[in-house]
Amino acid sequence: MSEASFSPSSSLGDALVILGAAGIVIPVFARFRITPVIGFILVGLLVGPYGLGRHVFDYPWLAFVTISDPESLKPYAEFGIVLLLFTVGLELSFDRLWSMRRQVFGLGAAELLLGGLVLAFALALLGQGTVGAIGLGLALAMSSTALVLPIAGSHTAVGRAALAMLLFEDLALVPIIFLLGALAPKAAGGWSGLADTLLYGLLVVLLLLVVGRYALPHLFAQAARTKSPELFLSASLLVVIVSSLATAAVGLSPIVGALIAGLLIAETEYHTEVEGIISPFKGLALGVFLITIGMSIDLAMVVHHWLTIIVATGSVVLVKALVTGFLLRLSGARRGVATEAGILMASPSESTLIVLAAATSATLVQPGTAQFWQIVTALGLTVTPLLAWAGRRLGRRVEDGNQVDSEFEEDVPRAIIIGFGRVGRLVADMLKTHNKPFLGVDADPDMISTALRAGYPALFGNAMSAHVLNRLHLDKATCVILTMDEPRAAQRLVKKLRGQYPDLPILVRARDSLHAAALYRAGATHATPETLEATLQLSEAVLVELGVPMGFVIASVHEKRDEFRDQIMEQGGLSERPKLKSAALRDKTSS
Repeated sequence: MSEASFSPSSSLGDALVILGAAGIVIPVFARFRITPVIGFILVGLLVGPYGLGRHVFDYPWLAFVTISDPESLKPYAEFGIVLLLFTVGLELSFDRLWSMRRQVFGLGAAELLLGGLVLAFALALLGQGTVGAIGLGLALAMSSTALVLPIAGSHTAVGRAALAMLLFEDLALVPIIFLLGALAPKAAGGWSGLADTLLYGLLVVLLLLVVGRYALPHLFAQAARTKSPELFLSASLLVVIVSSLATAAVGLSPIVGALIAGLLIAETEYHTEVEGIISPFKGLALGVFLITIGMSIDLAMVVHHWLTIIVATGSVVLVKALVTGFLLRLSGARRGVATEAGILMASPSESTLIVLAAATSATLVQPGTAQFWQIVTALGLTVTPLLAWAGRRLGRRVEDGNQVDSEFEEDVPRAIIIGFGRVGRLVADMLKTHNKPFLGVDADPDMISTALRAGYPALFGNAMSAHVLNRLHLDKATCVILTMDEPRAAQRLVKKLRGQYPDLPILVRARDSLHAAALYRAGATHATPETLEATLQLSEAVLVELGVPMGFVIASVHEKRDEFRDQIMEQGGLSERPKLKSAALRDKTSS
């Protein structure tokens, strides 16, 4: 092997730095409970061309621990964003997306346009040209999909609001770029180009929807029959890449294709396996994206203009937080939700850098101005985790006099009810009737506030979070009852709980027999389909009305329930349900 082929400046050296960051630096941050987001950005700052990279010629050995070609990482960073939107699609469904249409095109459009206009007006007052101010305002009004969604999730009130606004921003990215091109001093045919892109884009999206709905179930069925994880992974990546390339080929953003691919797979029974197998690649690719953000920060310029940069970053964050919070309150969100979501969405976005580049190439913004706002954007992205923390704290303080959290005795064995809506409170009422201790958990602050006012012991938190699960002390719980109206989230949580607590009874609300079978495969102790129980209750009422003695009615209902449960178990490919210790026996053995 020649010396050139093994040069430390090759992509092999870059891979060493990235894997070293993921395998060494990030666990250190996790040990001190610091978000890995900051860790990746600091790594990029350290190993980039403005960090140790600038001293490579003086100290050649630094080539082993620095990134030799930052531009070569951009495709991997973009792939991380594509995989993120793909997993967002996996968590959604067409029904849920359709139900969000008013939030996406109402709240989302208002947030981007009003925030962009306010920022553009401020920039124009500072001397920026009108057209350039519009471009900068729209760029800075965008928020980071890559950082906000992993922090907020998509099942909390804050997460749902953020998801709606971020979806609109992602859809609006291409029209904004075309708008800037049309406003360029030497632009020609910009509007006709936009019309062509939208027309061809619509045709490609319809084609993906039609072909994907019929082809994907067969593709993944064939991959599943081989029982080869490699083939299943290849099929998953193939779908993501083909969909992204299809939308990119007609001028749309590749993330639109990734989102559609995720939505299509979410309608199949293979979505859980696909999400699990894609997750490590998404995490590593997003890490690369964050490293590129860190590498774009010029420390010398930051030091030289530190006051101006801090004021600019703070002003953008303040304006966006106020605008977003105001619009959320106007749409009916609680003060705590509006406050937390507004602060979380306040930093600029990775898309800001794309729009800045488009504005610069269209000569609407001078290169020096663009570089300044690139640094502001990178700094804003760096502090996003801190904004999320501040938003949570402030959001809880401004709730309408109600705590969205409650203190409880952590050492008392109790049933944990995850999902404290109508069904969860009904289960709690039955437990209270028989003097069984319980704790309700929900990620919706409205639900928790209502429960606390009614006197229920309740805790605010997302049960998918490791921190929340640790606080629940599930090793002492008598059982866990999942009443969530999110089938996929319930299935993932059952699998996670069964892996961590093999002897814990897990009782789950299921939508139908198919969902119940999937829950049994994931490790549920009991999965109760809503349709089955409604039918049995109706049958019980009919038999009693016809004069059949209550004892015989109850016996026949129990017999029919066991018969249906056995059928569901067979449908799920399981011979029998998990045999777990009873609560009393577990308490005795643990003591």
